[in-house]
Amino acid sequence: QVQLVESGGGLVQAGESLRLSCVASGSIVRLNGARWFRQAPGKGRVLVAAFPSGGSPSSEDSVKGRFTISLDTAKNTVYLQMNSLKPEDTAVYYCFAEGYYSAHEGLQSFGLWGQGTQVTVSS
Repeated sequence: QVQLVESGGGLVQAGESLRLSCVASGSIVRLNGARWFRQAPGKGRVLVAAFPSGGSPSSEDSVKGRFTISLDTAKNTVYLQMNSLKPEDTAVYYCFAEGYYSAHEGLQSFGLWGQGTQVTVSS
């Protein structure tokens, strides 16, 4: 009933920018919070940025000052603005979002992963 669809990945050169989007669809009542993770080839999935429910956005040291997470609750969309991209930012990027949706049984909570989007930065 609820799903997350990511978009915005691609191939760019070092120094360029990309904006990733993660749209929650279904009978969404409220999007509470979200996080972006990335997984480089042969490595585990790591947190990049977070926008916790009722909290302030934050980003990990490796991307601080370059990446910004934002949440548009009116559009049920999470964004990751990535500036000054580096080759080491190359990875598959995943969003994770939490919130509530309307179901036959009433108000239900959800926590879902997007399908991932590839970001490749060439030097």
